[in-house]
Amino acid sequence: MDYEIRYVAGHVEVYDQAGRFCCSGDTEGEALAELASLPAA
Repeated sequence: MDYEIRYVAGHVEVYDQAGRFCCSGDTEGEALAELASLPAA
């Protein structure tokens, strides 16, 4: 699945293809690690 990373107010948010929020982090690396730990849809 493709994801979009958005920088918002000093942190990073990750959204799926449909624009739904998936996770966030203080850095891109932290957000991607959080994304990797989510169960597959």
